[in-house]
Amino acid sequence: MFGIINYEVFILSGILLNITPGTDTMYILSRSISQGKKAGFLSVMGIATGALFHCIFTAFGISLLIAQSPVAFDIIKYAGALYMLYLGGQILYTEFFTTKTTTVQSASPIPEGRDIYFSGVLTNLLNPKVALFFLAFLPQFVATSHSKEALPFVLLGATFITTGVLWCFSLVFFASKASDRIRKNPSIKKKLDLVTAVVFIILASKLAFF
Repeated sequence: MFGIINYEVFILSGILLNITPGTDTMYILSRSISQGKKAGFLSVMGIATGALFHCIFTAFGISLLIAQSPVAFDIIKYAGALYMLYLGGQILYTEFFTTKTTTVQSASPIPEGRDIYFSGVLTNLLNPKVALFFLAFLPQFVATSHSKEALPFVLLGATFITTGVLWCFSLVFFASKASDRIRKNPSIKKKLDLVTAVVFIILASKLAFF
């Protein structure tokens, strides 16, 4: 159907890959634990949007061009690493260099929903390894006779993203629920923010050097 083969195998493989901890999982959990359920859900939707762009790029051959150009690949990779470094640095700056006037302000303020969403989009979109993943994974489930058509790639990508969103939503719910009480303590909230900053910096180095 639509040039897709072994669709059941694809769904099972997609679920197994999605529940395997990775960069997106670390990013979503750090947001959920330190900033709450809303931040976690928005991060998931942002990452899903970025992944959808990667699927479209794969469908129209853009990802292949990036994969074949070491310069383009490195530019995107280092841009993504710098952005993650910026997110971590922003939290550290707020914690150590911004003047606090009250005890309640002793932890970093939660960014606006729009900022959290677009941060999720950019962290995924600026990760060329995601493009390589879709480029290697999706064609295995597209019939040779339909390999030049965009539709099967988009449908497979949408399926993979849907299973990922459902899994990540469950992570957000349980992670934010578990941390609800401790986030209300300004001192612990500050420590969670610092952990989030460290996670972002680790993700930046992982993207740049591994």
